[in-house]
Parts: sequence; structure tokens; C-alpha cells
Amino acid sequence: MKRLLFIIAPIILAIATFFGFSFFLSQGVSGKGALQVTSVPLSNVYLNGKLIGKTPFCMCEGKDLLKVGDYTLKLVPIEGDNLDAFEQQITITKSVLTVVDRTFGQGGLSSGFVINLVPLSDKNATQLFVSSIPSGAEIQVDQNEITQTPLLMKKIAPSDHDLVISRPGYKTKTVHIQTHAGYQLSAVVSLGLLPPNATTSANPFNNTTTLTPSQSQKIVILSTPTGYLKVRDEPSVSGSESAQVKSGNVYNLLDEQDGWYEINLTDGTNGWVSAQYARKQ
Repeated sequence: MKRLLFIIAPIILAIATFFGFSFFLSQGVSGKGALQVTSVPLSNVYLNGKLIGKTPFCMCEGKDLLKVGDYTLKLVPIEGDNLDAFEQQITITKSVLTVVDRTFGQGGLSSGFVINLVPLSDKNATQLFVSSIPSGAEIQVDQNEITQTPLLMKKIAPSDHDLVISRPGYKTKTVHIQTHAGYQLSAVVSLGLLPPNATTSANPFNNTTTLTPSQSQKIVILSTPTGYLKVRDEPSVSGSESAQVKSGNVYNLLDEQDGWYEINLTDGTNGWVSAQYARKQ
């Protein structure tokens, strides 16, 4: 029986930094693939000119799966002044989930990515392809030697890997991925310009960004299987539940520890949420 290879929703860490691409196996549907779209702020999602929903959005199961082929995807921010719509050609591949993410900003401050798996004729081969906008960005794979985008690695272990993509004047992005035998993982990453009042360290692979108070980081809650996300009194699944927050809500980020974010709730109390279902703006 054919199996469908899915990508779990990414979580953006540090400034314009990605955390967590992993894949899991499920039952497949012949001739169809899946599409997942996330954005900050929330956006209306158009496919071939037709409004199909708003972010976070996923056509990932059963009758919602898309036929294989090329589509025009357009994201229009629901909130935020002077934010341009984003339009991108995407390809839906059989038994594969294509993931699109966009963080909107004014002008060149926007960033994002498109990532999917491309089947290889050699089922034992594993490849990685990374390109960037702008091109010629420096990229480091698993803390090994630095090279430049576009990068094609025809031999890479089917396992977890860390990518760091950097270019002077742009926000550095770190991406955690998981490659699989029989597929080329393809990632097209758009780098956002650094804000005028942000500075970075001289070493792009030990990047830190200094923000003014007006740029304090926010956490947006993503969709969950239950429709809400538990807030706990400590950064652990063993912590007591102190509240619940809904997808799309935005909170101030206070701290983070090993896959958990501490947020400030609207009632003035603080609590921890899993980074699996939240991300930084």
C-alpha cells in the first residue's frame, strides 16, 4: 500500500529562525498530495485565484488532498498595514506534503520558505537541495564547512540535519530538517533584510540580534488537534495545566527552554506552551 510522507508544521525560533522540520508516514492516496500553509500575521489563502481558507491551513487528509500538478498560491495578510500579498508557484507531488511559510514585513523585511520532497528514481538515494533568495548566501550543514547557495548534496544520510543560512545584511535562519531515503528534500528559503535598528554579531553562524523594546518578540499559537493549546506552570508535559489558549492568538514572549515558550497571558499571569504548536513572530 502506498504511503504518504508528510511534513510536520515548522516552528519559527529566534529572529527569522526556523525550528523543526520532521516527517512522518501515513496512508497515501494515489495521484494526490498535501499542502500546508502558515503565515505571520494570519492570511487569506488563495489557490489558482480561489479563496480556500486562512492560515494556519492544511489540505492534508482524505478528500482535501490536492491533485498532482502546478498551482499558483497567493497569501493576503488579514491584518497589518502596507503589507504586500505574497504569490508563489508551487508543485504538488504525489504522496508528499508541500509546506509554505511566510513572515510578512514591510518591503524587504519579509521572509519565508517553500519546502517539499521530490521522489528519486533510486529508492536508496537521499539528496538535499537548498536555494535562497537572494542567492549566494552562506550555508552550513550540521556545523560542517561553509559553502554557498544553491547547494545540491547528492549524498546525505537519511536522518536529522541542521542548516544555517546567512548573508550580510539579512536575518540568519536555522532550519532543522529530516531527510528520507528515496527523496530529495528541496528547500527554497527567502531571507528577510535586517531591520534598520537591529545589529548582528560579526560571526553569521553565531548570530544574535539586538532589538529595541518596540520590537519585543511575540508568540503566535498554531492550530492543534484539540483546537486549543494547554498552558502549563513549568516547561514540561508533567507541568500542571493553568490555562488554555486558542490558535491565532498572539502573546508576549518572556523566555524559552528546550522546546517550550513562556508567555504572558491576557490576565497578567505567565505560563509555558509547547513550541510544537507555537512560533515566534
